Amino acid sequence: MSVKRTRLIALCSGLLAVAGAVAVMPSASAGTTLRAAAAEKGRYFGTAVATSRLSDSAYASIINREFSSLVAENDMKWDATEPQQGRFSFTNGDRLVSHAQANGMTVRGHALLWHAQQPSWAQGLSGSALRSAAINHVTQVAAHFRGKIHSWDVVNEAFADGGGGGRRDSNLQRTGNDWIEAAFRAARAADPGAKLCYNDYNTDGVNAKSTGIYTMVRDFKSRGVPIDCVGFQSHLGTGIASDYQRNLQRFADLGVDVQITELDVAQGSNQANIYATVTRACIAVSRCNGITVWGVRDSDSWRRDENPLLFDSNGNKKQAYTAVLNELNAGGPSSPPPSPSPSTSTSSNPQPGGGCTATVSLNSWTGGFVATVKVTAGSAPVNGWTVTVSLPSGSAVTSAWSATNTGTTGSVAFRNVSYNGGIAAAGSTEFGFQGTGNGPAATPVCQAG
Repeated sequence: MSVKRTRLIALCSGLLAVAGAVAVMPSASAGTTLRAAAAEKGRYFGTAVATSRLSDSAYASIINREFSSLVAENDMKWDATEPQQGRFSFTNGDRLVSHAQANGMTVRGHALLWHAQQPSWAQGLSGSALRSAAINHVTQVAAHFRGKIHSWDVVNEAFADGGGGGRRDSNLQRTGNDWIEAAFRAARAADPGAKLCYNDYNTDGVNAKSTGIYTMVRDFKSRGVPIDCVGFQSHLGTGIASDYQRNLQRFADLGVDVQITELDVAQGSNQANIYATVTRACIAVSRCNGITVWGVRDSDSWRRDENPLLFDSNGNKKQAYTAVLNELNAGGPSSPPPSPSPSTSTSSNPQPGGGCTATVSLNSWTGGFVATVKVTAGSAPVNGWTVTVSLPSGSAVTSAWSATNTGTTGSVAFRNVSYNGGIAAAGSTEFGFQGTGNGPAATPVCQAG
């Protein structure tokens, strides 16, 4: 999706009844940001980014504080990355990846092949020439970002709207019905570590279009075509399909992950409830990796006239933000897919008077963990802090948010970032980190200053 698209979205109607309750698990400290709260559920919470806006300090501040995953709104599409055949441009994509890495975020790649936003030279090709150019594009772009992308939207919006559930007529489709399969195989060869996704819109409930995609995914899985995930854009109006969660679950039952990839909701009296419903559905489906909203502030949205995002044009949190955060915090932490039931533990190092206290909430599963750390000031304000955590042998930090870490194994020191170093007396802030192996068992040490 982008501001360049001119087609109309057919929005789902009908309000969703309250989804099945999430099993209550041992509670941890409630996350105070979207990224922290989602991490306690073993999921990411991301946003689409226009790389040119990263120089806007207010925009970047919200991104760095609230989100754990970034996706390029336009900077990784075909017209941006290969404006002339065989001549690639990765400057903006590399900048986004660097920003994500510097702030402990993952990156979703969007999108390798799409019928829209093709460079003019590709629009002029057809048949075997186009097929060859398309597969080369997939190979070159995925190889350039190899090891840096969490999930790729390998193919975007290849199914038609309407009641047939068939493929969209496009220049890519006219190269042969196996073009999607060929793209996925090329992407796997170029970047074996990335999750490979199919992404589409108007697939929020069980309908002809989503069933057509379901049939393709089932076929791919049966034949060993490398597909790992399905993205549901979820550009919603004033209602949502009553079978939203059931639709996610039926795809997950095929053995693929599901991701909410481009969420936005038209402003209205039901906006907050719809955001909450989508969040609740993702949490309830164990293979739902995470949620990405398509933009940061209402003024950044391709649907800006509908004010569809979690922050208003001034960067203030909306009621919808609170609804999402509450749903992420409801019921305590849950395991990331596909994992056994997690164990949750807490530890702290109380300090009387001044200084600071660090309390760790640990969500563990076989082979990994997410730790959320609450830093609390004593009787005096804190201006800067460092929390040192001891990891057991064989464990390592893979990412951190709202803090910068020194080292990844053994004794790891986490230092505040620019926006959370100052804590009022008896106040608190949070940061988090994810790792492989077992989480920290020893109590952390917090040092003020």
